[in-house]
Amino acid sequence: MLLVALLIGLSVHGAQSMGYQWKWEKVTRYLYRIADGELIWGPLMKGLFVTLDIAWKAAVLSLVIGLTAAVLRLSGSVVARALVWTYVEVIRNTPLLVQILIFYFIIAAILGIPRLWAGIVCLAFYEGAFAAEIIRGAIVAVKKGQHEAAQSLGFPSHYLYRDIILPQAVPLMLPPLGGVLVNLVKHSAIVSVIAVYDLTTQARTVISDTFMAFEIWLTVAAMYLVITISLSLLVFWLERRYRLR
Repeated sequence: MLLVALLIGLSVHGAQSMGYQWKWEKVTRYLYRIADGELIWGPLMKGLFVTLDIAWKAAVLSLVIGLTAAVLRLSGSVVARALVWTYVEVIRNTPLLVQILIFYFIIAAILGIPRLWAGIVCLAFYEGAFAAEIIRGAIVAVKKGQHEAAQSLGFPSHYLYRDIILPQAVPLMLPPLGGVLVNLVKHSAIVSVIAVYDLTTQARTVISDTFMAFEIWLTVAAMYLVITISLSLLVFWLERRYRLR
């Protein structure tokens, strides 16, 4: 909170030193307006809805990708382990911006994937690489004796993970996975480079029309902050719930 207050203070000081005239009263119209008794969302709220749509879809896909990659990395297949290792290393060691541009202009263009889904899939694979290592670490942290006991009793692999390993691994992976999901929300702003009309793109459009850079960017920052803090609180609640079991 101190950092947020410091950033706001610096923004206000910078604006005042430039003789900037604040126009906060005009921000509301870009959030919503009421016409003939009907609520009409402004461009910033429309962008927020697109951002939330991207975030939840990419989050689900990234968790599925991460879990699948983690299980394959721990499997007995040399080929599967090598493929997952390559995927994780390539994703983690190249910039997200480069990945999304390559995916959109080459892969998505060849396969005919819409730009919105191109952004979602690229974000999912990017965050999925980090989720894979977190999930793998949590699974490995479960005592090896439980793996061996379940296998000696003839448990199939999917039952072993579903009924024994994952219930114990979930409390270990929740905090770092929460960080991955928060990063996903923040990284979703990068889809603006492929002209997806998310919150960041809408903000840039509004600023180009109104020149209200300070007001709009501070409003957008507050909107992202509300999303990420809400997500962090949800993860904290889930973590406490698992501890009480």
